Amino acid sequence: MSPEEFDEFYAGSWSRLVGQLYVMTGDLAEAQDVVQEAYVRAWRRREELSASGAPEAWVRTVAWRLAVSRWRRARSYLSALVRHGTPSEAAGPDPEHAALVAALRKIPEEQRRVVVLHYLCDLPVAEVAEQTGAPVGTVKVRLARARASLARHLTGDLTDLKA
Repeated sequence: MSPEEFDEFYAGSWSRLVGQLYVMTGDLAEAQDVVQEAYVRAWRRREELSASGAPEAWVRTVAWRLAVSRWRRARSYLSALVRHGTPSEAAGPDPEHAALVAALRKIPEEQRRVVVLHYLCDLPVAEVAEQTGAPVGTVKVRLARARASLARHLTGDLTDLKA
């Protein structure tokens, strides 16, 4: 099937297939999603579809199987919710946390890495040096420079947050 023939097939069968899948699933958005995904897969196999002689049936079958697969995933998710309960609500980051993350993004990568390993992962300087492949003295210099840079960035960020 040539790209032009596929375009014609798509234009001629899209609304009919969406309507059929809508009746089957009871959800218009779901029907549109699975039919569209089925067409994407059909495009990749358009030569085979041309030989089969029933491309619309193929797309309808694939769309239906996609819908069933989604239902199974949803059912498994709901089953897990029943077994384990809903996940607890996670509070969003506070302004200080957001400022720290923003400040960490502003410092060089090697400084950020040693700060995270040393202060957040609680690794001693020697182990940070081992993991980064840098000498202990270099790690100490990077930590000192990172602290100074973070102090500058955080002072400015916190002032902006309070304004």
